[in-house]
Amino acid sequence: SSKGAMMDNRFATALVIACVLSLISTIYMAASIGTDFWYEYHTLSPAENVSEAGRSIWEEFVSEEADEKTYTDALFRCNGTVGLWRRCITVPKNSHWYSPPETDMTTNCISFSLSDQFMEKYIEPGNHNSGTDLNRTYLWRLQFLLPFVSLGLMCFGALIGLCACACRSLYPAIATGVLHFLAGLCTLGLVGCYVAGIELLHKKLPLPDDVKGEFGWSFCLACVSAPLQFMAAALFIWAARTNRKEFTLLKAYRVA
Repeated sequence: SSKGAMMDNRFATALVIACVLSLISTIYMAASIGTDFWYEYHTLSPAENVSEAGRSIWEEFVSEEADEKTYTDALFRCNGTVGLWRRCITVPKNSHWYSPPETDMTTNCISFSLSDQFMEKYIEPGNHNSGTDLNRTYLWRLQFLLPFVSLGLMCFGALIGLCACACRSLYPAIATGVLHFLAGLCTLGLVGCYVAGIELLHKKLPLPDDVKGEFGWSFCLACVSAPLQFMAAALFIWAARTNRKEFTLLKAYRVA
C-alpha cells in the first residue's frame, strides 16, 4: 500500500504541475490576444513633423476607407503598435498650427473590424487593381483564427480534466494531454503566421530609414505560451499512461 501511495503522489504531483502550466499558458494566451503590442514601430525623428500633419494622419487612420498602405504609413510615422485586434498610433493631443512642437502626446487606437480581418490583401498594398496576394490574405486570417482555436482546445481539455476528477479516473487525462498538444501546435502556427505576415508586409512596404520595427511583448507572451502547452500535454499523457500501466500490473499481480 505504501508503494500505491507513492505512485499516487507521483501522479498527483505531475497533474498539479500540468494544471498550473496549463493555467499560466491560458492566461498568457488570453493576454496576448487582448493586447496591442505584437509589433511596435519606433520613429527616431522628433515629433515636430507629426504635429503639423497629426490631424490629417489621424483622420485617415481611423476612416473606414483606410487601406493597408494608409494605416501602415501612419504606424511608421507615429510610433505605431499593432495587435491582433487593434492598431494604435501616438499623436499630439492638440494638433493646432500655433501649438509648440513639444505638446503632450496621446495614444489612440482603432479596432480591426471582422470584415478587416477577412479582407483580401493586395499584391501592392492599397492598390485594388494589383490582384489578391493569397499568401498574406491567408496568413492574416489564420493569425486571427488560430489563437481562438488554441484557447478553445485548452478550455475543452480543462472540462475533460474536471470530468476525470469527478470520475476519479486518470485515463481521460490522455485526452486532456492530446488537446493541449494540439493547442500548442495552433499557438506555434499563430506565431509562425504572424512572423511570416510581417516579413511579407515589410517586403512590400519597406520601413523608412528613421523607423525601427520590433516584435513586442504581446508576441513574446504567445511564444512562451506554446512550450508551456507542450509541457502540460506531456505531463498529462505521462501521468495517465504510466498510471494505467501500473494499475494493470497491480491487478495482474493481485490475480496471480
